Amino acid sequence: MSVDPSLNGQLFPGQPVNVLVNCSCGDPRFPVFGLFMTYPGQRGDLVRDVATRFNTTVQNLTNYNPSLGNINSLSPDDRLFIPATLGSGSSNTGLIAGVAVGVGVVVLAAAVSLVWFCMRRSKKKKVAKYPMDMEVTSADTKHGLLHSPSVGSVPAGLSGFAVDKSVEFTYDELSAATGNFSISNKIGEGGYGAVYYGEIRDQKLAIKKMNMQATREFMSELKVLTHVHHTNLVQLIGYCTVDSLFLVYEYVDNGTLSHHLRGSAPSRLTWNQRIQIALDAARGLEYIHEHTKPTYIHRDVKSPNILIDKRLRAKVADFGLTKLTESGAGSVSLTQPTRLVGTFGYMPPEYARFGDVSPKIDVYSFGVVLYEIISAKDAIVRTVEGDDSNPDPTQRVAKGLVMMFDTALKSPDATENLKKLVDPALGTDYPFDSIWKLAKLAEACTQETPENRPNMRAVVVALMTLCSTTQELDFSTSSQSNAQLRGLVSGR
Repeated sequence: MSVDPSLNGQLFPGQPVNVLVNCSCGDPRFPVFGLFMTYPGQRGDLVRDVATRFNTTVQNLTNYNPSLGNINSLSPDDRLFIPATLGSGSSNTGLIAGVAVGVGVVVLAAAVSLVWFCMRRSKKKKVAKYPMDMEVTSADTKHGLLHSPSVGSVPAGLSGFAVDKSVEFTYDELSAATGNFSISNKIGEGGYGAVYYGEIRDQKLAIKKMNMQATREFMSELKVLTHVHHTNLVQLIGYCTVDSLFLVYEYVDNGTLSHHLRGSAPSRLTWNQRIQIALDAARGLEYIHEHTKPTYIHRDVKSPNILIDKRLRAKVADFGLTKLTESGAGSVSLTQPTRLVGTFGYMPPEYARFGDVSPKIDVYSFGVVLYEIISAKDAIVRTVEGDDSNPDPTQRVAKGLVMMFDTALKSPDATENLKKLVDPALGTDYPFDSIWKLAKLAEACTQETPENRPNMRAVVVALMTLCSTTQELDFSTSSQSNAQLRGLVSGR
């Protein structure tokens, strides 16, 4: 016979405690009992009185409590195991019922725990169509490493990564969705890989297959898009790290702003549509500058990274170069130069020269985009030197769009020179006053000194005013850095 030793010290004076004891002594002299009680002795208790009280015999007590010996009375240090024959009488009924209830409670608790565990496990395995609450764990992002539970080869250096509640696609799914990444499904290409169109479970997707050397950019984009969600930011659907690095996005089905302005078959965006696209992109940038913690800096704002949907609304994309700062959304200049990334023609002077990073570098780049919206020209324009009657094709010169507009706006005949830069596709179907105001807003955004540029919040306000054709804008609560925006929407 064995008794659970964990019962020691759990007895209450004067009260029997129900326990189950394994009675396997095999001695035929002892009746087989499956249920026992422990009884703490009290001063003055006689063994025969205890036996009578619990409807048993002194012999039974002696058989199962060898320590009793010939003792007739108990002390407070004595503990008796009192056997009760199952089904032997009414005196055991309450005891058996108590044990039955206890066992039932235990079984019920186990069943509830099992159901809870199964539901939790099922929830983890469930694939969400839009994983709005994906996040990279702080420990993983701190080290910039990856770990994927996918079966297959994981690129070297990508261990230790976890994205909670994310959609992790298999390589086979992505390959099947893109026709084995066929050239016919290729919809774009950048410095870090190609983008393919695909469909999985009737959902249109854009699948970016990144170069193996782009681990830093892969982690940066994954980290940002699992933390920020805004209608004017492209939405991340999932990822895959098997055999290569893949990011899976919502498919924005109307190309890029660059394509609409100067693609092989550019669309004729109206002036109002252009202003709305500018406002959408500005709102996306304002969100990552002003409403996230930490602040994110895109570092590669340009027309090819502004996607247009079928309603001609804009979403900012390509966060592979994004940098974050814990210092808030104000002017943040890092003490040490950062790795120079981005696209020439969109880089502000302080970044191109010294590598200084602040949200104002996005403001500068966005100003270049505003000039693109007006002119449909590239950020770097290559022209032929010489006069109109005698051009010299061997003398090609690259001019920045910022410099071209700056020269026009500062010239004695600014109105006529600005009109020469307006996209010919607009014809005469535009309000020149609005063109002028947008050009002056772009000029404010592309000031050489970062402190003289407005923040994205002020830019959004100015664009909202242009969209609503309001003639006056109150900047009384704006900071000194936004002072140059006064009058942009109230005339020249």
